[in-house]
Amino acid sequence: MQSIVARLTELFEENRNQANAEPMKNYMKGHFPFLGIKKPERSLLEKKFFQETKVLKEPFNQEFIRELWAQDEREYQYTALVYMEKTLNKLEKTDFPFMEELITTKSWWDTVDAIAPKPVGKIAEKFPEVAAETIDGWAMNDNLWLRRAALLFQLKYKEKTREELLYKYIQQNAQSREFFIQKAIGWALREYSKTNPESVKRFIETTKLAPLSVREGSKYLA
Repeated sequence: MQSIVARLTELFEENRNQANAEPMKNYMKGHFPFLGIKKPERSLLEKKFFQETKVLKEPFNQEFIRELWAQDEREYQYTALVYMEKTLNKLEKTDFPFMEELITTKSWWDTVDAIAPKPVGKIAEKFPEVAAETIDGWAMNDNLWLRRAALLFQLKYKEKTREELLYKYIQQNAQSREFFIQKAIGWALREYSKTNPESVKRFIETTKLAPLSVREGSKYLA
């Protein structure tokens, strides 16, 4: 595993760009250092890395992701997210605790907003029981990123959205003053309004929500 990550490190270090690194760090409020590799170039390097290592042809590998998560620069976590997106069909229910580990480690919107609707959403779609077993607890957790993940995991479900679950989690968090929670509520409602606008309109009209949530959730409503 170390040799695989070492190959990615070699590719990334060859393309380190300090001129880009500082603005990228500032965009993320200084939470993480960056190598300065912007997404188009990083995507090309990742393609080369995946072709060389054949890691995508192997079973889903939590340890590979942990190695990337342990690296300082944020680009490594982005590659881990790409890896997960490319291996969604390999995910099993046993991978769910690992998703919680990732959500609560080096947490910020850029990783959580990829993990929640993709790997978490995929597992929860395949194994609906994880909502009652785990995600219900996330929605009321002290960790705001788990609460955000609970609000966003159905983001891509469209007509498969479990409406009662979505609305329950929103109601449980409706009075939160946390920006990332208010924004997530609005985002979730906005996406679901593309599928069921009348339901979302009715929910917004009958639920006390933060102005930010209402504004975001109403964007596609007449």
